[in-house]
Parts: sequence; structure tokens; C-alpha cells
Amino acid sequence: MKGDMLKRIVRAIAEGSQGDLDRLARKVIEAERDTGHIRLAEDLESILRDSKRQTSRQTRVSPVTATLREIPHSRRYGEQLITVSPRESLEHDMVLPPETESRFARIEHEYAARERLEAYGLRPRRTVLLHGPPGCGKSLGAKRLAWNTGLPLMKVRFDAMVSSYFGESAANLRSVFTLAKEKPCVLLFDECDFIARSRVNSKDIGEASRIVNSLLQLMEEYDAAGLLVATTNVESSLDEALFRRFDEILYVPPPGPREIKKLLRLTLSAVPVDDHLDWDCLVRSLSGAPAAMVVKAARDAAKAAVLHGRKTVLQDQLESAIRETRRQKDESSES
Repeated sequence: MKGDMLKRIVRAIAEGSQGDLDRLARKVIEAERDTGHIRLAEDLESILRDSKRQTSRQTRVSPVTATLREIPHSRRYGEQLITVSPRESLEHDMVLPPETESRFARIEHEYAARERLEAYGLRPRRTVLLHGPPGCGKSLGAKRLAWNTGLPLMKVRFDAMVSSYFGESAANLRSVFTLAKEKPCVLLFDECDFIARSRVNSKDIGEASRIVNSLLQLMEEYDAAGLLVATTNVESSLDEALFRRFDEILYVPPPGPREIKKLLRLTLSAVPVDDHLDWDCLVRSLSGAPAAMVVKAARDAAKAAVLHGRKTVLQDQLESAIRETRRQKDESSES
């Protein structure tokens, strides 16, 4: 093989140019055929053909991989502006009061029937604000919506998006909305008050104010095929104009007695539990606790049983785990 051809091949490999490599491979095959090396040319052509088939199969079965290659990056530092979670990796089981559950289900049903609704000039719910106390399942609600609609979850990274340089934050935000329009997804703005704080009585007239204005405009024009979900623990701090941009504003409440009992049973379903557990006592001791605390206490009790070599989770293990979880929460609140 001539030296110049070798240089071009090595250069294409170094630059990662698959197109150039394909063309050079064709030239090598043709050169071998012209010199009478027919068998070698056929073997090389077979290798190239099999490689293309493999690449085609990987492309078909890995749509998320293609999306990852297209993730927008911050203009100044080149950081990824979103993280992508494929549907199969998402937690999605939620225990909710009937009214809250029906409102989640309505969003999902409207998405499934979006073409039928649009045929009648009706717009399905596309923008959703989930608010409520910490630990009650707002982020999990976004994952549940992604799971039940079959969409990947794209979570916006505020740490990469917000810049102190004029106009960069807004430009980063626009690139995220552009991707969401090109690639249907559940676009998640988790704890959106980070970028959507009220402009009233604010002394900040710089980049923070500009990104709120950009967010309002982009949400006003939002017509992507997926869903936009925002979550917040402090809805009172959000800019008032933002509320008008949401099709659904949904409160995710702390679990009541029925939900606490169901959460405990669901979390402990993989391990044996004592037949004489006093469920009502356990529910009372968790009254007012967020869902995340209920789940954590049940998991800690299950782990304690396994580590102590016991065959079942006992009442005292659950009560101890509940006390420890409450103590940790109180210490966290004080710090």
C-alpha cells in the first residue's frame, strides 16, 4: 500500500472521520481488485459490509445513544446542559391519593390521545408544574410521566446552564428547548425556582432576570411533541407570570395513613415480615412524614434484618428505623 494512502487512513482514524475511512476502505478494495487480488478484495468488501450492518443495528436499537451525541453544551465551558435517562432506567411506582393519581393519569391519557385531540382543535396538557413539600415525590412524578408516556427523561443542569456572562444563560436555555423540539422527551426543570424566581422586588436586573424572561418566552412558544415538567418546593417564590404558562399545576401532597401503609407494604414486599406487625402503630408513628422518609425507614429496617441474619422484619426493627430516620431529618432541618 502506498505511503500517502497509509497517511490518509491514519489521519482519518486520528480525526474520527468515519466517512473518510469508508471512502478510503473502498479505494483500498478497488486497488487490490485492480492488481488481481480478487479473493482479498472480496474478503475486505465482506468485512466492510458486515461492519455497516452492525452499525445500522446499533443505531436502530439505541435511540438514546444518538440523543446523547446531540446533547447541547454550555457555550463557554463545554459542559453538558442536560442529563438523559432512558425509559427503562426510571423509577415509576408511586402511591398517591386517588385525586392526585387521577390527575397524573389524565396527563398521560391526553398524551396518548394527543393526535385525536388535536384533530378536534384541542391541545393536550404539555406543560406541568409539580409542587409540594420536599420528599413527597415530585421528581419521581416526572419519572413516572416519562415511563408511562414512553419518553426519555432529559433533566436540565442548572449548574451548567447559568452563566455570569451577558446573554449566555438565555442562549444555553434556548439550545435545550431546541433539542426538546427535535427529540420528544420529558424535559425536567427540577427545583425550577433556581432559575425562575420572581422578578418583583428583585434588585437583580442582570443575567438572572434575563433568563427568567427567556424562560417565559420559550414556554409561551413551547410546542414540542413531548412534555415539559417543572418541580418546586417553594412555589411562592416563582415568578407570577410563570404560572400562566403551565397547562397543569399539580400539588403532590404528603402521604396520608392509607398511602403510608401501602408504601410500607410495597417497600417491604421483597422480604418476609412478621405476621404480627402492628401496621396501624407504624402508620401513626409516620404521620406527617414525606413519602421518601417512609420508604427510607422501611428499607433501613429490611437491611437491618438481613444483616442480622433474621428471616423476617420485626416490629422493633421498623420502629427503630423510623426513630432514626426522624432524628436524621430533624438534625438536617436544624443545620
